[in-house]
Amino acid sequence: MAETTKTLAPDGLPRGFRSAELGWPELHRIPRPPYRLPLLGDVVGASRRTPMQDSLRYARQLGPVFRRRAFGKEFVFVWGASLAADLADETRFAKHVGLGVANLRPVAGDGLFTAYNHEPNWQLGHDVLAPGFSREAMAGYHVMMLDVAARLTEHWDRARASGRAVDVPGDMTKLTLETIARTGFGHDFGSFERARPHPFVTAMVGTLTYAQRLNTVPAPLAPWLLRGANRRNAADIAFLNRTVDDLVRERRAAGGGGGRGGDGDLLDRMLETAHPETGERLSPQNVRRQVITFLVAGHETTSGALSFALHYLSRHPEVAARARAEVDRVWGDTDAPGYEQVAKLRYLRRVLDESLRLWPTAPAFAREARRDTVLGGTYPMRRGAWALVLTGMLHRDPEVWGPDAERFDPDRFDAKAVRSRAPHTYKPFGTGARACIGRQFALHEATLVLGLLLRRYELRPDPDYRLRVTERLTLMPEGLRLRLDRRTASGPPRKVPEQAPVTGDVPSGPGCPVHRARD
Repeated sequence: MAETTKTLAPDGLPRGFRSAELGWPELHRIPRPPYRLPLLGDVVGASRRTPMQDSLRYARQLGPVFRRRAFGKEFVFVWGASLAADLADETRFAKHVGLGVANLRPVAGDGLFTAYNHEPNWQLGHDVLAPGFSREAMAGYHVMMLDVAARLTEHWDRARASGRAVDVPGDMTKLTLETIARTGFGHDFGSFERARPHPFVTAMVGTLTYAQRLNTVPAPLAPWLLRGANRRNAADIAFLNRTVDDLVRERRAAGGGGGRGGDGDLLDRMLETAHPETGERLSPQNVRRQVITFLVAGHETTSGALSFALHYLSRHPEVAARARAEVDRVWGDTDAPGYEQVAKLRYLRRVLDESLRLWPTAPAFAREARRDTVLGGTYPMRRGAWALVLTGMLHRDPEVWGPDAERFDPDRFDAKAVRSRAPHTYKPFGTGARACIGRQFALHEATLVLGLLLRRYELRPDPDYRLRVTERLTLMPEGLRLRLDRRTASGPPRKVPEQAPVTGDVPSGPGCPVHRARD
């Protein structure tokens, strides 16, 4: 990607990718991997398929701040808790649209996730859509979440009856896509009635994978090296755009929200709600970008979070039994738990939080300096300089989480433990003004679904499975399948044999950062 520091955004900050040499005057003080190759950079031992897990490995070797170079681009990574807390200071730092996220702009443009800070549609979209995630709105979504979850359990009941294991990441993707499509846009993709993923999912995965792959080749050579991938990506973007345009066209034809106005779903708000102060409305192009943003981001990360949580629940039967007992106690015999009953599953929420600690599905976020400053009182940064916060390593900092930080333990999130930790040490949803707008939506959905599944099933893992993580900007367990035993709400938990020791809870094998660190 071409260097564009001479082009300034309206706020005076440079826009476009800036290599770290331009923003860090004392870059030489920041450690880097030992085997740097001319032109290629720090690629020895790295994999283009697992760049984030490679970075976790380098983090363990190089410390709380380090740098990597690839094809002429220099990156600074931060994971130490004190440095990450410094970067969370909104008076000195702001969101930086990092290279991987910027690669999604051809499809998502100035949507909430991919907008630059200076783009006016970010604040407009945020202010118009924020009421769609209020407590009142969430209570309205709850009924639809229950309906989609029932389709999942019917699907799993059929798999159990036929003796088949369930494809956890695939089914969680179906669930979360249908949930955001139904609650936000009144649309049904029919995911559970399909033998293969919906074409929207296929196109979405294609664009996410392409965006990451762009970072693994020299920018001048990308048009030639990725010629076929470029064509497929263009076709994927065109399909996503057509799908959303059809969805919007149907809503407009139905009367622009069926007369519900600002009290309707997210699409109603996009089409009919004016900014409360300026009266401005979202343009048709921005509506398309926001819908794509919500459909993609609104289901991709939540499906990963659910998948990781189910993996850990299956591997830790004592945790599953404790969470199941809580569900039975709080929900009783009710067929459809109410909205308020979900928040009462405090231990189950800890399970979800701990899963997101070990494997935050959005594995990093970038921050840039609003003005010349010094990070942590040690590393000078010029205005516009940026760093990538490795959330997965921030969540493993032994100074915060202890020497057993790799161990799965939901009690790290009991109230006393949370109060004892410094702020800004747990960031699965980003930080600051640009943190995830749908955080409460995702947490409510995931807690509800986990409660329903634990109440209905006991989870039987494959004893030979070891966690493998696939990367497509977000993280997802790869090849995770579980077998199910049906239970009743009042039935005793089945005795599950103890699984492999704690090291089995992190990816293993030659491509794994922990494995290689041990080697």
